[in-house]
Order: sequence, then structure tokens, then C-alpha cells
Amino acid sequence: MTRVLYTGSFDPITKGHMNIVEQACNLFDEVVIAVMQNPLKKDGLFTLEERLEIIRSLYQRVNNVKVIYGTGAAVEVALENECKAIIRGLRGLSDYDYEVQLQQINKDISDGRVNTICLFADKEYQFISSSMVKEVLNLGKDISKYVEPVVEEKMLIKRKEKGLTNGKTN
Repeated sequence: MTRVLYTGSFDPITKGHMNIVEQACNLFDEVVIAVMQNPLKKDGLFTLEERLEIIRSLYQRVNNVKVIYGTGAAVEVALENECKAIIRGLRGLSDYDYEVQLQQINKDISDGRVNTICLFADKEYQFISSSMVKEVLNLGKDISKYVEPVVEEKMLIKRKEKGLTNGKTN
């Protein structure tokens, strides 16, 4: 069985992320989605538990997707879960340089046991990022083209809880 790891903070998971998962599911026996905490981003929209719940609900009927919480380096999570490779999504050329550096580090840390495979998001998803979706949400604009309905619903609830309306705090 060929198992691969797809890591991210997924705050929120977007249609772009889901496009990469779909591609990976068609190529590999099992895709392990590891929800990670980005140490550079202190305050997320969703807690780790909420992200896990959302992603699990999206993939509850997909047999070859497993959703976990990952801690530490992605390459360590890959090794712990017996993944042969880490999947990385590329939106465009701007992601490439970073991903090349990351794959070299990961290969070194894993003593060559974990490869990195880059998949390109389909063209309609190449501009979508979680940060962009959160910004559009904070502006009070429609986010339905960027996230699945369940994610949109949860984001709108969070927006209301945080008192954000049209980019301003109430």
C-alpha cells in the first residue's frame, strides 16, 4: 500500500486543498491528512479540534482518506504514519522555491526515506489560500466559491462569534 501525507494548518480547508486531496486519492492507496499548528500563526480562525472535525466530516465517506492531528516536523509525522511521501500543493511559481528547499530538508531529515511530491491545483483553485478566504470573510463578502458549504457555515458562525461585520469589530 502506498500511503502519502498531506499536511497543512487548513485554517480553513479550501477547495484548493480539497482539489489536491482529490488528485492524491486518485494516485495513491491512502492519503493521510495531518492538521498541523503553524507556529508562525498564533491565532487561528478555528481551533485544531474544530479543523479536525470539519475535515473529518468532509471526508467521512472517502475510504482512502485518514485525518489526524500532526505534531512536530511533517517528515516525522510521515515516518510515524509509514508514509512514503509528503504531498505538497503548488498554486504557482511563487510556491516553487520554498517547496524545493523544504523537500531537500525533509529528505535529509528522513535519511532519504520520505520523498516530496508536488501536485498543481487545477487552474480554478490556483489563487485560493486560507489567508485570502479569511480576508474575504472579514470584508463581509461571499466565500462560497472558495470553500465547501459546511466550511462556509462554520466560518460565518466564527465571524459572528468574533463580532466581525464588514471588516470591523462590533
